[in-house]
Amino acid sequence: MLDMAKARALMVEAQVRTNDVTDQRIIEAMSRLPRERFVPESKRHLAYSDACVHVAGDRSLLDPRSFAKLAQLAEMRAEDRVLDVACGYGYSTAVFASMASDVVGLEEDASLASEATRAMREYGAGRARIVEGPLDQGCAASAPYDVIFINGAVQQIPAALISQLRDGGRLLAIFRDGPVGKAHFCVQRGGALSHRVAFDATVPLLQRFERSRTFVF
Repeated sequence: MLDMAKARALMVEAQVRTNDVTDQRIIEAMSRLPRERFVPESKRHLAYSDACVHVAGDRSLLDPRSFAKLAQLAEMRAEDRVLDVACGYGYSTAVFASMASDVVGLEEDASLASEATRAMREYGAGRARIVEGPLDQGCAASAPYDVIFINGAVQQIPAALISQLRDGGRLLAIFRDGPVGKAHFCVQRGGALSHRVAFDATVPLLQRFERSRTFVF
């Protein structure tokens, strides 16, 4: 039987620290949270692999390297309000709850939202809550956000999400038009996003964020 605690420690040392992730809050949270509890039971043996783990539909738990590096780009502050889009079983939401004052995990799949809500209760993420709704519409009721984090690849960002970012707010996403994606650090200024490419990453594409005439870049 796989020793999950040892696998978790090895994941942090081999996949997180070695990829220039130095934010101790991220390292501590990923060292503490049992990733195997944030995927379907049949996939728990894959929780600490260096690949994304399929959860349901087009939803996946991001691989540890991509997730940690993308989270570090956000430079979250204790006072930040965070929108965690496509949160799946809630792993990313639980990590962010240890870093920011208010975290909203957004999930449109009712069964996933239920699992994520359970996870928030079980792992003491008192600063986080799960909201059910369309991923591309965000959660306007709790806007504006200092950080919006998208768990999956996108082709474009809907205007609804951009409008929910505070001026100067950061959006983290992996843009993918071909086989290899690019992690982008984006900042909202006057209703428009500026982009900076940070690193290569390949994660599954979220259908809600495929290119459409209703989306803006």
